[in-house]
Amino acid sequence: MTGFVRQSGIGERIQAIRKRHGIRSAKDLADLMPGGNVTEAILQNLEAGRKQDLSVSQLLNISHALRVPPVFLLAPIGRPHDALDLVNLSNTFEGMTVAEFDAWISGETNGTYRWRDLTERTERSQLEAMRQLIASLRERRRLTTNSAIEAELTPPGEVSTDPAIWDTTQERLAEANRRIEQLSSYLTDAGWDLEGWVK
Repeated sequence: MTGFVRQSGIGERIQAIRKRHGIRSAKDLADLMPGGNVTEAILQNLEAGRKQDLSVSQLLNISHALRVPPVFLLAPIGRPHDALDLVNLSNTFEGMTVAEFDAWISGETNGTYRWRDLTERTERSQLEAMRQLIASLRERRRLTTNSAIEAELTPPGEVSTDPAIWDTTQERLAEANRRIEQLSSYLTDAGWDLEGWVK
């Protein structure tokens, strides 16, 4: 990805990523996005620098078609200490570096972005808890599957002689369940609606 992460301007980044993925023209890229809100003309104007901004849906459609996270279009990630190069932003973004922008837009709680107040920090902490909850739910599904396979492969009545008895699938599954309970409780207390979602 090093070929486009240092490009200046959203249009140059789109063009560089498009070429890197072997998409020959703006028309070919537009064809990957049915629905018509990103046309060949829009892409040509972006790549030529005649157009500097996009709607959110256009940004997401282009990002999805190019198979990159939106932040790769929004900022020159390969130059983390440079100032943000997006146009038409309010002066509150003045002086924000690419690294700070990345931390802010991704909601990192321990990134380089400095939160303005406790409320903003709390909101980001809740977002991080939701990400951890999703990861814990995936881990629980994986461990549940592993446990079922282990049960099928272990003859009845056989006892494990593994010296790392504490590191069993069942114990890791119990830990995942404890973590899911903690995160669910935290988010529910904060007002998040998890009913029917966390099982």
